[in-house]
This record gives sequence, C-alpha cells and structure tokens, in this order.
Amino acid sequence: MPEASPTLLAIIELGGYPNLAPLYRELGFVAEVVGSQRKALASLKRRVPDVIVAEYNFQSDFRDRTSNLETLMALLQRHPEVKLICFYPPEYGHKLAALTERFPIFEAIAFPLEVTRVEAALRRAIGAPP
Repeated sequence: MPEASPTLLAIIELGGYPNLAPLYRELGFVAEVVGSQRKALASLKRRVPDVIVAEYNFQSDFRDRTSNLETLMALLQRHPEVKLICFYPPEYGHKLAALTERFPIFEAIAFPLEVTRVEAALRRAIGAPP
C-alpha cells in the first residue's frame, strides 16, 4: 500500500512573502490554506495535519495573550506530533522566544523569508532527505 502524502495547514493572515503553495506541492504535501486563526481552528477540528505553517503576529492590545498563535498552540498541546513552522518579524524575536518557553515550535524563520530555508525546514519536518 502506498504511503499517504504528508498534510499541511498554511495560515496566511498578513502575507507579504512568496507564495509557498508550489513548494508544498513539490514536496508532496496535501495542503490547505486558510486566512485566519479562526478558520485554522475549524480546520483542525476536521483534520490534524502533519505540519502547520503560520505567521507570528505580536499583538500588545490582546487582553489575555500576546500573539495570534497562543490559542492554536494551546490546542496543539494535544497533538505533539504536529510540527509548527513559524514565520516572524525579526523585531519581535524576543517576544516569540518568550512564547516558545511555553509552547514548542519546530522551527522559527525570520522575515524576509528565504524559500530554501523554508524548504529545508519542511523536509526535516517530514523526515525527507535534504
């Protein structure tokens, strides 16, 4: 029986970086792309992916959290097998570091994105050769 294709959930809230869908296809992912954390959480109720790619957006005006990722990461505590790859603005690296003390992130990649670095992280996430 053939091995199932790896699954990926891409959460693009702000964007502003290269379209990575061709890379996901090239690596054999069955990818779903959503535009909000709310849609991502709904997607996770239907299917838990192998990999999630998401942007880290620091928000000082949130009352009970500091970013867009906390709710997602709290949910992922029930699914430690899911690899989270996070894109972040370098000026908020220290805020992301504080978040990673509470929640594991497979890899954090600063903007501007280098597609080769994203590809390498995705390959590691699914155990594919470099």
